[in-house]
Amino acid sequence: MTGAGARAAVEWLASVAPDPGACRWEWERNPRGVALLPAGRRWDVLILPGELGYPTLDVLTRLIDRPGPVLAGFGDARMGFFVPPGTASRWVGTGVRGAGRGTWIVVPHPGWAVVGKVRWLIPPDGSGTLTDATLLELAMHEAAAGGRE
Repeated sequence: MTGAGARAAVEWLASVAPDPGACRWEWERNPRGVALLPAGRRWDVLILPGELGYPTLDVLTRLIDRPGPVLAGFGDARMGFFVPPGTASRWVGTGVRGAGRGTWIVVPHPGWAVVGKVRWLIPPDGSGTLTDATLLELAMHEAAAGGRE
């Protein structure tokens, strides 16, 4: 992602930071290109184990043109799906962690290539698009069922 799309994504993500200017500065000057951002304001993150997350993303991208942002981290062992705020506090599911209000997420610069242990699989586009939690749950069920065949 380059140009206007990357700038819009940076602004959208940085808007949740206590100091958006400091967030942008951190992205530009941190050699890893990451910043800590608070969840629960514009988005929550549902964190799935990679063995469920990747098949879920496959199902999700067959169902809709473009899901919300998705992060992969720690050697692809975990994936974070950006969902509407409040989702994490209501989520009940084994093996899925929620990051909502009161938690912080390591977020890479949306316009840069992989620089650390966290990378975008689907970067934000700056429009505020998030993955619908109900649709994500359906995709998870389908992905899990497909793994048992």
